[in-house]
Amino acid sequence: MSVQKPAEQQDSFFILGQTSNGRQFRPSDWAERLCGVMACFKPEGTGGGRDSHLQFSPYVTPTVVNGVKSVVVNGKLRGLEPMAYHFVLSFAKDNDLQVVDACLVPEKN
Repeated sequence: MSVQKPAEQQDSFFILGQTSNGRQFRPSDWAERLCGVMACFKPEGTGGGRDSHLQFSPYVTPTVVNGVKSVVVNGKLRGLEPMAYHFVLSFAKDNDLQVVDACLVPEKN
């Protein structure tokens, strides 16, 4: 039996701060930097306000996976802004970072 993921989760993934040979990626704040660059990509009607530029996008957020600094990329970004989606994928590829599928738990309403 296979479980179908909701559409917005089908392409969600983690970029781990480790290269394909297991080395830690530098600089140590790479995840925050990448997420800062992507901060302008937010859902319609959110953000705004004086400090909106200080908030990460809900589509590209820093996290820690098994003690490794990482970034989780929500699949919704692909539909919202395909070039931004490909930018983060290219960042991972260009820096030889590990990319793994995410299994996101839906929010409770």
